[in-house]
Amino acid sequence: MTGTAYHHGSLAVQERLGLREAAAHIAPSIRPGIRPVAAAFLEAQPMLVLGAAAPDGRVWASLLTGAPGFARATGPHTVSVAGGVRPGDPLAPALAGEARVGTLALDPRTRRRMRLNGTARPSARGLLIEAEQVFANCPKYLQKRELYGSGPAGPDAPRALRGDALTEAQLAAVRAADTFFVATTGPDGADASHRGGNPGFVRAESPRELLWRDYPGNAMFLTLGNLETDDRAGLLFLDWENGTTLQLSGRAETVYRSEERFVRFRVDSVVETPAAGPLRWSAPEYSPANPTTP
Repeated sequence: MTGTAYHHGSLAVQERLGLREAAAHIAPSIRPGIRPVAAAFLEAQPMLVLGAAAPDGRVWASLLTGAPGFARATGPHTVSVAGGVRPGDPLAPALAGEARVGTLALDPRTRRRMRLNGTARPSARGLLIEAEQVFANCPKYLQKRELYGSGPAGPDAPRALRGDALTEAQLAAVRAADTFFVATTGPDGADASHRGGNPGFVRAESPRELLWRDYPGNAMFLTLGNLETDDRAGLLFLDWENGTTLQLSGRAETVYRSEERFVRFRVDSVVETPAAGPLRWSAPEYSPANPTTP
């Protein structure tokens, strides 16, 4: 990390939007250590989103799942994750060695989430992450879901559908989504974050271009700050009912329009994996913070 909690990209966005003071006020919440309350929350979760750059330079967001406790703090600065990404996942080569990662532990049942960023390396159990930034996020735009249990996941190496543009079925899934995850990289390493809204909040403008409005949040601008310095990004869409994942890698830019801002994402690579995860979730109870979708 730099001398402040934010690098120059995030500071530039905060300054542009007149939120530098608000961001500075909450900067102390970004800590290098894992407090007991954070450790307890992490150990209760059955899923983890991990973002990083692959050896070919593309940035991806991936889903990790397991019984509660599969991800757990083993010290004030370390997290052990059982297993890791599935064989064939775009990030599998990166996680075979040391990699800067951003992770997001999210609990749809309680609308709570926590980000933990640092460096991952292989371990006997799966992955060991040295935490450098740990902080909670507010529940805004997070849809509430109940966990029904585990359904049948695909084989260890399920057949992934790969391409360089979205199919009609994938476009329909994106347009119907109320949640996705975004991975970015910057001077301080990788970051994984959540985006949510009512269905239709992500606009699929073409098979290779998506657009979404960046809703007001905590004023940190970690994602947009990273994009100021590095336009690579990875998106993860999850079918909550059957565990299918849709991973996109490409380039993103922030578009400022009057009082609003948008992110335009250009697709370079697509990986869809049927039944990639075993978790089965209920239909959503939409967040009361979600803006009306035009």
